[in-house]
Amino acid sequence: MKTNKNFDEEELQNRINLAAAYHLADIYGFSDIIWNHITCKTSSKKNTFLINKFGLRYDEITASNLLEIDLEGNILNGDGDINYTGFVIHGAIHKNRKDLHCVMHSHSRSGLAISCLKEGLEILVQDSAMFYNRVSYHDWEGMSTSTKECENIYKDLGKNNTMILRNHGLLTTGKTIGEAFMLMYYLDRACKVQLDLLSTNRDIIKPSNNLLEFAAGQYEDYKYRLGEHEWPALKRMLKKNNSIYEQ
Repeated sequence: MKTNKNFDEEELQNRINLAAAYHLADIYGFSDIIWNHITCKTSSKKNTFLINKFGLRYDEITASNLLEIDLEGNILNGDGDINYTGFVIHGAIHKNRKDLHCVMHSHSRSGLAISCLKEGLEILVQDSAMFYNRVSYHDWEGMSTSTKECENIYKDLGKNNTMILRNHGLLTTGKTIGEAFMLMYYLDRACKVQLDLLSTNRDIIKPSNNLLEFAAGQYEDYKYRLGEHEWPALKRMLKKNNSIYEQ
Protein backbone atom coordinates (compact mmCIF):
# COMPACT_ATOMS: atom_id res chain seq x y z
CA MET A 1 0.00 0.00 0.00
CA LYS A 2 1.48 3.35 -1.09
CA THR A 3 -0.95 5.79 0.54
CA ASN A 4 1.29 8.14 2.55
CA LYS A 5 -0.79 11.23 3.27
CA ASN A 6 -1.45 12.18 6.88
CA PHE A 7 -4.85 10.52 7.26
CA ASP A 8 -5.76 9.06 10.62
CA GLU A 9 -6.51 5.34 10.65
CA GLU A 10 -10.31 5.71 10.44
CA GLU A 11 -10.17 8.01 7.45
CA LEU A 12 -7.53 5.86 5.77
CA GLN A 13 -9.70 2.76 6.05
CA ASN A 14 -12.73 4.66 4.75
CA ARG A 15 -10.68 5.85 1.79
CA ILE A 16 -9.43 2.35 1.04
CA ASN A 17 -12.90 0.83 1.25
CA LEU A 18 -14.47 3.58 -0.86
CA ALA A 19 -11.79 3.22 -3.54
CA ALA A 20 -12.42 -0.53 -3.51
CA ALA A 21 -16.12 0.14 -4.06
CA TYR A 22 -15.31 2.14 -7.20
CA HIS A 23 -13.17 -0.66 -8.61
CA LEU A 24 -15.85 -3.24 -7.82
CA ALA A 25 -18.55 -1.03 -9.33
CA ASP A 26 -16.51 -0.99 -12.53
CA ILE A 27 -16.30 -4.78 -12.52
CA TYR A 28 -20.03 -5.28 -11.89
CA GLY A 29 -21.25 -2.78 -14.47
CA PHE A 30 -22.20 0.12 -12.19
CA SER A 31 -19.72 2.59 -13.69
CA ASP A 32 -20.44 5.03 -16.50
CA ILE A 33 -17.01 6.08 -17.87
CA ILE A 34 -16.36 9.13 -15.62
CA TRP A 35 -19.92 9.72 -14.38
CA ASN A 36 -21.89 8.71 -11.28
CA HIS A 37 -20.64 8.60 -7.72
CA ILE A 38 -20.08 6.61 -4.57
CA THR A 39 -19.48 8.62 -1.41
CA CYS A 40 -18.84 7.96 2.26
CA LYS A 41 -18.30 9.99 5.40
CA THR A 42 -14.66 10.97 5.85
CA SER A 43 -14.65 9.86 9.48
CA SER A 44 -16.74 10.03 12.64
CA LYS A 45 -14.72 13.08 13.66
CA LYS A 46 -15.57 15.16 10.57
CA ASN A 47 -18.76 16.52 9.05
CA THR A 48 -17.45 15.95 5.52
CA PHE A 49 -17.52 13.21 2.91
CA LEU A 50 -15.30 11.66 0.25
CA ILE A 51 -16.11 11.67 -3.46
CA ASN A 52 -14.42 10.81 -6.76
CA LYS A 53 -12.31 13.31 -8.64
CA PHE A 54 -14.11 14.37 -11.82
CA GLY A 55 -12.58 12.97 -14.99
CA LEU A 56 -11.22 9.73 -13.54
CA ARG A 57 -12.55 6.33 -14.54
CA TYR A 58 -13.68 4.14 -11.66
CA ASP A 59 -10.66 1.86 -12.10
CA GLU A 60 -8.34 4.88 -11.72
CA ILE A 61 -9.68 5.91 -8.31
CA THR A 62 -7.44 5.26 -5.33
CA ALA A 63 -7.53 5.92 -1.60
CA SER A 64 -5.26 8.95 -1.99
CA ASN A 65 -6.93 10.69 -4.97
CA LEU A 66 -10.42 10.80 -3.46
CA LEU A 67 -11.53 14.36 -2.67
CA GLU A 68 -12.87 15.51 0.68
CA ILE A 69 -15.75 17.99 0.51
CA ASP A 70 -17.97 19.66 3.07
CA LEU A 71 -21.77 19.76 3.17
CA GLU A 72 -21.77 22.91 1.05
CA GLY A 73 -19.80 21.28 -1.74
CA ASN A 74 -16.45 22.97 -1.05
CA ILE A 75 -13.31 20.91 -1.70
CA LEU A 76 -11.27 20.76 1.50
CA ASN A 77 -8.63 18.18 0.65
CA GLY A 78 -7.33 16.92 -2.69
CA ASP A 79 -6.43 18.15 -6.13
CA GLY A 80 -9.07 18.44 -8.84
CA ASP A 81 -12.76 19.14 -9.31
CA ILE A 82 -15.96 17.30 -8.55
CA ASN A 83 -19.02 16.78 -10.70
CA TYR A 84 -21.45 19.09 -8.89
CA THR A 85 -24.39 16.76 -9.47
CA GLY A 86 -22.67 14.31 -7.13
CA PHE A 87 -22.72 16.87 -4.36
CA VAL A 88 -26.40 17.68 -4.96
CA ILE A 89 -27.53 14.05 -4.85
CA HIS A 90 -25.18 12.72 -2.18
CA GLY A 91 -24.80 15.83 -0.07
CA ALA A 92 -28.54 15.95 0.58
CA ILE A 93 -28.44 12.49 2.10
CA HIS A 94 -25.19 12.86 4.04
CA LYS A 95 -26.48 16.08 5.58
CA ASN A 96 -29.86 14.74 6.66
CA ARG A 97 -29.42 11.01 7.29
CA LYS A 98 -26.85 10.85 10.07
CA ASP A 99 -27.38 7.09 10.40
CA LEU A 100 -25.90 6.46 6.95
CA HIS A 101 -22.22 6.19 6.06
CA CYS A 102 -22.25 5.52 2.32
CA VAL A 103 -24.33 6.59 -0.71
CA MET A 104 -24.06 4.92 -4.13
CA HIS A 105 -25.63 6.07 -7.40
CA SER A 106 -25.71 4.10 -10.65
CA HIS A 107 -26.88 4.50 -14.23
CA SER A 108 -26.81 0.76 -14.91
CA ARG A 109 -28.72 -0.25 -18.05
CA SER A 110 -31.28 -2.33 -16.17
CA GLY A 111 -31.71 0.33 -13.50
CA LEU A 112 -32.35 2.98 -16.12
CA ALA A 113 -34.95 0.78 -17.79
CA ILE A 114 -36.87 0.04 -14.59
CA SER A 115 -36.71 3.72 -13.59
CA CYS A 116 -38.79 4.49 -16.68
CA LEU A 117 -41.56 1.97 -15.96
CA LYS A 118 -44.66 3.47 -14.41
CA GLU A 119 -45.03 0.55 -11.97
CA GLY A 120 -41.35 0.74 -11.02
CA LEU A 121 -39.68 -2.25 -9.43
CA GLU A 122 -41.77 -5.39 -9.02
CA ILE A 123 -40.72 -7.82 -6.30
CA LEU A 124 -40.67 -11.22 -8.00
CA VAL A 125 -37.80 -13.31 -6.64
CA GLN A 126 -36.35 -14.13 -3.24
CA ASP A 127 -33.31 -11.87 -3.59
CA SER A 128 -35.51 -8.85 -4.23
CA ALA A 129 -37.82 -9.47 -1.25
CA MET A 130 -35.59 -7.22 0.87
CA PHE A 131 -36.90 -4.27 -1.18
CA TYR A 132 -40.61 -4.93 -0.67
CA ASN A 133 -42.24 -1.67 0.49
CA ARG A 134 -38.72 -0.43 1.19
CA VAL A 135 -37.90 1.39 -2.07
CA SER A 136 -38.48 5.12 -2.40
CA TYR A 137 -38.99 7.04 -5.66
CA HIS A 138 -37.80 10.48 -6.70
CA ASP A 139 -39.24 12.17 -9.78
CA TRP A 140 -36.78 13.45 -12.37
CA GLU A 141 -36.13 17.20 -12.16
CA GLY A 142 -33.60 17.41 -14.99
CA MET A 143 -29.85 17.42 -14.39
CA SER A 144 -29.19 17.60 -10.64
CA THR A 145 -27.36 20.93 -10.75
CA SER A 146 -29.42 22.93 -8.26
CA THR A 147 -29.24 22.65 -4.49
CA LYS A 148 -33.00 23.24 -4.49
CA GLU A 149 -33.35 19.56 -5.39
CA CYS A 150 -31.47 18.46 -2.25
CA GLU A 151 -34.48 18.79 0.02
CA ASN A 152 -36.67 16.76 -2.35
CA ILE A 153 -34.07 13.99 -2.59
CA TYR A 154 -33.70 13.34 1.12
CA LYS A 155 -37.43 13.80 1.79
CA ASP A 156 -38.28 11.30 -0.94
CA LEU A 157 -35.75 8.80 0.43
CA GLY A 158 -37.38 9.03 3.84
CA LYS A 159 -36.39 6.19 6.16
CA ASN A 160 -35.56 3.78 3.34
CA ASN A 161 -32.04 2.90 2.23
CA THR A 162 -32.92 2.41 -1.43
CA MET A 163 -34.37 4.77 -4.01
CA ILE A 164 -35.18 4.68 -7.71
CA LEU A 165 -34.61 8.02 -9.40
CA ARG A 166 -37.32 8.02 -12.07
CA ASN A 167 -36.00 8.28 -15.64
CA HIS A 168 -32.52 8.48 -14.09
CA GLY A 169 -31.21 5.39 -12.30
CA LEU A 170 -30.66 3.71 -8.94
CA LEU A 171 -29.48 4.88 -5.52
CA THR A 172 -28.58 2.85 -2.45
CA THR A 173 -27.25 3.78 0.97
CA GLY A 174 -25.85 1.92 3.94
CA LYS A 175 -24.38 2.08 7.39
CA THR A 176 -21.27 0.61 5.77
CA ILE A 177 -19.77 0.78 2.30
CA GLY A 178 -20.28 -2.96 1.96
CA GLU A 179 -23.98 -2.66 2.76
CA ALA A 180 -24.56 0.10 0.20
CA PHE A 181 -22.65 -1.87 -2.44
CA MET A 182 -24.53 -5.11 -1.85
CA LEU A 183 -27.87 -3.29 -1.90
CA MET A 184 -26.91 -1.94 -5.33
CA TYR A 185 -25.86 -5.43 -6.44
CA TYR A 186 -29.21 -6.96 -5.46
CA LEU A 187 -31.27 -3.98 -6.65
CA ASP A 188 -29.65 -4.04 -10.07
CA ARG A 189 -30.13 -7.81 -10.30
CA ALA A 190 -33.80 -7.45 -9.35
CA CYS A 191 -34.17 -4.97 -12.22
CA LYS A 192 -32.49 -7.39 -14.62
CA VAL A 193 -34.75 -10.27 -13.56
CA GLN A 194 -37.86 -8.14 -13.99
CA LEU A 195 -36.81 -7.16 -17.51
CA ASP A 196 -35.93 -10.77 -18.35
CA LEU A 197 -39.37 -11.93 -17.23
CA LEU A 198 -41.21 -9.17 -19.05
CA SER A 199 -39.44 -10.15 -22.27
CA THR A 200 -40.85 -13.70 -22.12
CA ASN A 201 -44.52 -12.66 -22.51
CA ARG A 202 -45.40 -15.58 -20.25
CA ASP A 203 -47.51 -15.67 -17.09
CA ILE A 204 -45.45 -14.67 -14.06
CA ILE A 205 -45.89 -16.19 -10.60
CA LYS A 206 -46.17 -13.25 -8.22
CA PRO A 207 -45.78 -13.87 -4.46
CA SER A 208 -48.53 -12.58 -2.21
CA ASN A 209 -48.08 -9.33 -0.32
CA ASN A 210 -48.18 -11.19 2.99
CA LEU A 211 -45.41 -13.53 1.91
CA LEU A 212 -43.28 -10.67 0.60
CA GLU A 213 -43.62 -8.72 3.85
CA PHE A 214 -42.69 -11.85 5.80
CA ALA A 215 -39.61 -12.41 3.62
CA ALA A 216 -38.58 -8.75 3.87
CA GLY A 217 -38.75 -9.06 7.65
CA GLN A 218 -36.58 -12.18 7.47
CA TYR A 219 -33.87 -10.17 5.74
CA GLU A 220 -34.07 -7.49 8.43
CA ASP A 221 -33.92 -10.07 11.22
CA TYR A 222 -31.12 -12.13 9.68
CA LYS A 223 -28.15 -12.35 12.03
CA TYR A 224 -25.66 -11.08 9.44
CA ARG A 225 -25.77 -7.49 8.21
CA LEU A 226 -25.78 -7.23 4.43
CA GLY A 227 -22.21 -6.80 3.24
CA GLU A 228 -20.62 -8.10 6.43
CA HIS A 229 -19.28 -11.24 4.78
CA GLU A 230 -19.49 -10.30 1.10
CA TRP A 231 -17.28 -7.22 1.44
CA PRO A 232 -14.09 -8.97 2.64
CA ALA A 233 -14.57 -11.58 -0.10
CA LEU A 234 -14.92 -8.88 -2.76
CA LYS A 235 -11.78 -7.10 -1.53
CA ARG A 236 -9.88 -10.39 -1.70
CA MET A 237 -10.91 -10.62 -5.34
CA LEU A 238 -9.47 -7.14 -5.98
CA LYS A 239 -6.19 -8.14 -4.38
CA LYS A 240 -6.09 -11.27 -6.50
CA ASN A 241 -6.56 -9.07 -9.57
CA ASN A 242 -3.77 -6.72 -8.40
CA SER A 243 -6.09 -3.72 -8.18
CA ILE A 244 -4.41 -0.40 -7.35
CA TYR A 245 -7.25 0.92 -5.15
CA GLU A 246 -5.15 1.04 -1.96
CA GLN A 247 -2.58 3.46 -3.37
